[in-house]
Amino acid sequence: QVQLVESGGGLVQAGGSLRLSCAASGRAFGRNVMGWFRQAPGKEREFVAASGGSTYYAESVKGRFTISRDNAKNTVFLQMNSLKPEDTAVYYCAAGPLRYSSTYYYTSQGYDYWGQGTEVTVSS
Repeated sequence: QVQLVESGGGLVQAGGSLRLSCAASGRAFGRNVMGWFRQAPGKEREFVAASGGSTYYAESVKGRFTISRDNAKNTVFLQMNSLKPEDTAVYYCAAGPLRYSSTYYYTSQGYDYWGQGTEVTVSS
């Protein structure tokens, strides 16, 4: 079992920054892929970023968001800069097994464990 707890969400003006954190407990953190997804009101959950050997990003956040992890502290971070109103969503942390193909990291099916989410609101 892996437990994931997100923090760091909040209200920010467009152009601002936020740093999300996800603390993991349970199975060996370093051997998992860690991902961030988001779900805006009325929309499906979508991939944001992942860290598993390498880093992976959705096109919509490339150059603005950075995923990083501290394996010693079992924590993964999402630094979000130049935020836009369209980044408003509930952000979820997820953990899954490392896989041969990184294709899995871009979909919810690549992850076995999910946090409860943290809300990010970007005002215009």
